[in-house]
Amino acid sequence: MADVDVFSALANPVRRKLLEALKDGPRAAGELAGDFALSRSAVSEHLAVLRSARLVREEPRGRHRYYHLEATPLAEVGEWLHPFEHYWRARMRSLRELLDEENS
Repeated sequence: MADVDVFSALANPVRRKLLEALKDGPRAAGELAGDFALSRSAVSEHLAVLRSARLVREEPRGRHRYYHLEATPLAEVGEWLHPFEHYWRARMRSLRELLDEENS
């Protein structure tokens, strides 16, 4: 599989949930597959995309494959999003002000 763009990999909700599942530490592929209403092969395909985007790394341990979250590409996404943060802050501030007016 050719390298996958990080943003393309993150576009899929299953792949985002896989990354969330790995934030507390490495997990076996079979264990991860048990978290989804998908076949093991479908979860394996999603893990392959994440591996290709360098968002996870695979560690063989005997007959099992453990997946580790790789944070560096996520930091790059954060850096890309940073200039847009002021838009969200302004919207959240406006929403808070509106809610405060409603509750007064």
